[in-house]
Amino acid sequence: MLATLALPCRLAVPRRLAATLGLILGAALVGGILDVGGVQATGHLVSQKGRAFQPGSVAIQRGETIVIVNDDSDLLHHLYVESEIFSFDSGDQAPGSRTAVTFPAAGTFQVLCGIHPKMKLNVRVN
Repeated sequence: MLATLALPCRLAVPRRLAATLGLILGAALVGGILDVGGVQATGHLVSQKGRAFQPGSVAIQRGETIVIVNDDSDLLHHLYVESEIFSFDSGDQAPGSRTAVTFPAAGTFQVLCGIHPKMKLNVRVN
């Protein structure tokens, strides 16, 4: 006989299934599935804080998305990428804002801040 767990929608789910679902959801969160304004990214989160990107470099696969968060409480940032095969411009980013950047082509790119010229994020896209 299986023990069951009652859910708010009045479905009875076996405890093992509930535990398995909990592990799957937990792994998805730990694995870094992010939903930012309807954009999903798979584990690539970059912080802008103290006029620096953290981490300063990242390697991803073509078509993946990086979510860049302005973690400064009082500074605007402005992301951009300029290359022959890919360009991006975020416009001004207010403190606390999140910007998703999807890299559609393989190559090495620099993400720069238009306000703080020493800020550089190196992105290698395989």
